[in-house]
Amino acid sequence: MMVVRCAPRIIEVLILTGGHFGKFAFIPRISLTPSSSNLPFRMTRSQFPVRLAYALTINKSQGLSVKFVGVDLRTPVFSHGQLYVALSRCTSFDCVSVLLPNNELDSTTNIVYPEVLLS
Repeated sequence: MMVVRCAPRIIEVLILTGGHFGKFAFIPRISLTPSSSNLPFRMTRSQFPVRLAYALTINKSQGLSVKFVGVDLRTPVFSHGQLYVALSRCTSFDCVSVLLPNNELDSTTNIVYPEVLLS
């Protein structure tokens, strides 16, 4: 999911994979009350039921090994070699997810600037 909008009581997200790809969803803030508490009052905490995920640029990920890799290729790879670096960071091929544009099912353009390589 990709966060589209954050409001005080709801998060709007766009679903990026699965059967509901391209649809919007709303995640409401929920109230949590501990069932066993030794306090003389009831404490309630409101929070969103989400887990934080981090993103790295391809250049920052060089030399790292990570458990899960997701690559967004809806725009072409910026320079030669960055696609290889992005796909080779994961410890297992089963944990790599690639998001391709709608009109291309199995390929992406790897942009190469020959004038940069020749100088």
